[in-house]
Amino acid sequence: MSRPLSVLIVEDEVLLAVELGFLVREAGCHEVGHALDSASAVELAQTLEPDIALVDVHLADGPTGVAAARQIAEGQGAIVLFMTANVKRLPEDLAGACGVIGKPYSDRAVRRALTYLARCLQDGAAPGPPPPGLALSERFVSRWGVDQLAQAV
Repeated sequence: MSRPLSVLIVEDEVLLAVELGFLVREAGCHEVGHALDSASAVELAQTLEPDIALVDVHLADGPTGVAAARQIAEGQGAIVLFMTANVKRLPEDLAGACGVIGKPYSDRAVRRALTYLARCLQDGAAPGPPPPGLALSERFVSRWGVDQLAQAV
């Protein structure tokens, strides 16, 4: 049996971060830390080496989540998933992130997305199209062999 995925939560709204931590645990993953701003997010990612980072666009230090996500994805190699109401602020390449879940999101959508990403990471391939609410970047569609026509957005 493989170890649970480690997840870093990058969210400046404390109640949302607590709720995400609960959903992470419900999905069988392990929450390793929580950052409120981009500098803390990058530092924690370097120290904790999470498998996945859930990143909001707007953090305590402003709309810095995109830059933090890019640094975490490129520097630490973690899979980044944006969790944001600011989907239109994301660059076309999603800053190296694997995908995005738009706010408001349902608990079920988050749990399904984490379970799906865990399978993708474990198997190196997608178990099928992404669950409803999860939109994957083109890079990860190719990387995990997702049928683009079947991708649920």
